[in-house]
Amino acid sequence: MDYAVSAIGRDRPGIVAAISGALLDLGGNIDDSQMSILHGHFAVMLIVSVPDSIGQAELEDRLGAVAVQLGMEGISVSSLTGLGPTPGPTHVLTVYGADHPGIVHAVAEALAQREANISDLKTRRTGEGEDAVYVMVMEVAVPGDAGGLVEDLEAVAERSRVEVSLRELEAEAL
Repeated sequence: MDYAVSAIGRDRPGIVAAISGALLDLGGNIDDSQMSILHGHFAVMLIVSVPDSIGQAELEDRLGAVAVQLGMEGISVSSLTGLGPTPGPTHVLTVYGADHPGIVHAVAEALAQREANISDLKTRRTGEGEDAVYVMVMEVAVPGDAGGLVEDLEAVAERSRVEVSLRELEAEAL
């Protein structure tokens, strides 16, 4: 059986070891994962498979005990029956410019209007005050020709006073 597992909490050593150990004890496997630390806060999303004999309640109980042991803020388990793979990323989109509210929304809205799917998104603000610079890197799945999307992104760049670059992915990398 496949499940989506997410967990959040203050970062500390041993979180990945405890979660993966609990899954291993249940005969489970981590099929796909993404983990990150933002300002000292840990977040993980996992796609896991466990034997059919392990129900969702048992998985929730075991991972809930790990969350309590580590003082995590929350853990969630959702069944993934009937879901298939989504198209992988076809392009990398980078955005760079002076930080101000609305950059992520403007870019995400342009992508959504062209039915491009964001598969990975990372942002970072550097500097302070007037010197703050915002950098965003996205992996996106662009359906069909990207020409219209490029025009839309150039318009966003002009309105938002940022630089935008969309380039095709040439090889799959982890």
